[in-house]
Amino acid sequence: MANNYEVLFIINPTLAEDEIKAAQDKFINLIKENGEIQEINEWGKRRLAYPINDIQEGYYVLVYFAADAAFPAELNRRFNIDDAIMRGMVIAREDAKVPETVAAPVVEETVAETVEAAPAVEAPTAE
Repeated sequence: MANNYEVLFIINPTLAEDEIKAAQDKFINLIKENGEIQEINEWGKRRLAYPINDIQEGYYVLVYFAADAAFPAELNRRFNIDDAIMRGMVIAREDAKVPETVAAPVVEETVAETVEAAPAVEAPTAE
């Protein structure tokens, strides 16, 4: 029985463009061989939360897939072996539905709405 997973891996952006694409294709093909891909989100270059080996950016790829329970351990093992991969994480999902968007929701509240909603505060008087 196949379980649902999501994997996010970060490719070293200092590689040439064709090397980045080759690393991405290598792992996507590995997932295809061992499971069923549901969706691929290529986020591209983004700033890292903290530097990894003095590198400030990474090339992010998010993949939703279904596979046997043993495959995520093998995928993590391959991430650790490959020098092109800076970080990789596989997470089991309980739901079978792929989220429509993985981007953070945009806050549409304006400054005027915030000021109107704030309680009125009286200035202290000098006595």
